[in-house]
Amino acid sequence: MRGIKLWLPLIALIGFGATLVYGLARPKEDFVQSQMIGKKLPAFNLPAALPETPGFASTDVGKGRPVLLNIFASWCIPCIAEAPQLEALKKQGVQIYGIALRDKPSDLANFLESYGNPYARIGGDQDMRVQLLLGSTGVPETYVIGSDGTILHQHIGDIRAEHVDELLSRLKAAQ
Repeated sequence: MRGIKLWLPLIALIGFGATLVYGLARPKEDFVQSQMIGKKLPAFNLPAALPETPGFASTDVGKGRPVLLNIFASWCIPCIAEAPQLEALKKQGVQIYGIALRDKPSDLANFLESYGNPYARIGGDQDMRVQLLLGSTGVPETYVIGSDGTILHQHIGDIRAEHVDELLSRLKAAQ
């Protein structure tokens, strides 16, 4: 019995070390996917982020047409990179709604003037409440919302040219 008690600290140390090595050796998961995929868009009503653009509410979707919901900010560098792709999607007839995070109206207006405004509506999410409801962890993020208001797909990060066809395909399948 005494021999076992003598070896217990060493066994515990080896077990801890093995757990540590396993945790460090596992591949890192860079993206945390929203738990809202496959669920209805949660209820919210955001005020207009700009005086001349309507605000955005959950009741604006689910009216028989799939849409893109883009979470962005004027202070977000990757949001600048995705602006041409959002314009391209808009030119192909895609309805795009935006949620601007922690943005000042003047900064947002300058951003949209410089990089284009593909948004039919832009809600201002100053306290990031809606971002958290959606399970979004950063900007930019884009969601495909089905014609019935169900969140079907989450695109994490900026939309690049190679992502446009995939998003169009998902929107077409969502009709």
